[in-house]
Amino acid sequence: MDPETLDQRLSRIATLWTLVRRAHDGGADARDAQRRMLERYGGAVRRYLQALLGNADAADELFQEFACQFLGGGLGGADPGRGRFRNFVKGVLFHLVAKYQERRRRQPGPLAPDHPEPVAAEEDLTGSEEAFLSSWRDDLLARSWAALAEHERTTGKPFYAVLRCRADHPDWSSARLAEEMGRRLGKAVTAAGLRQTLHRAREKFADLLLEEVAHTLEAPTAERLGEELLDLGLLDYCRPALERLGR
Repeated sequence: MDPETLDQRLSRIATLWTLVRRAHDGGADARDAQRRMLERYGGAVRRYLQALLGNADAADELFQEFACQFLGGGLGGADPGRGRFRNFVKGVLFHLVAKYQERRRRQPGPLAPDHPEPVAAEEDLTGSEEAFLSSWRDDLLARSWAALAEHERTTGKPFYAVLRCRADHPDWSSARLAEEMGRRLGKAVTAAGLRQTLHRAREKFADLLLEEVAHTLEAPTAERLGEELLDLGLLDYCRPALERLGR
């Protein structure tokens, strides 16, 4: 398939930017769109704040601030023309962390001995870039696992069960894995059949992950999707899925 045709296929994937516009246009369904977006991005935000602050209470405090700002329409400045939405979210979080630091510095008296060390100032937060990317990537992967589980529930194909078992036991042989899956499924599973199912499960998971990434881009094209996958460290993993999409 030529790049133009691939881009046309990608453009038919519904993106989250439609939800972003709904969330901040002041319409009747804006509140519902805001709630759905917070549910979608909340996992990445929580993971990032916990990793950066190293303190559950502080991370929860800032997440609540983020949620209030989000549900109050405070992210209305998000503009797909100025970059990826994850970069906008990251900027908002950096700002919240910087304000949190400033509040801590202004508090009178010494901090408790077990209080976490403050993170770097806003202008020094470049070191947290990988932490944010890791949180975002982990959330994409978690949603892809959930989508694979739903696919298994609706189709009856044990893709989630097989791939999860392989992920949990990477050192097991195909025979050992087939034996375990046979026990779980209540039927005989051969090593050859297990390998075939595992291959298909990996393909389906990569397809679902590719869709998750494409959803976060405005008017995704093959070039933009490739750049995003590269930034997230997922390009090599998703390259076969991208090739299948182009067939």
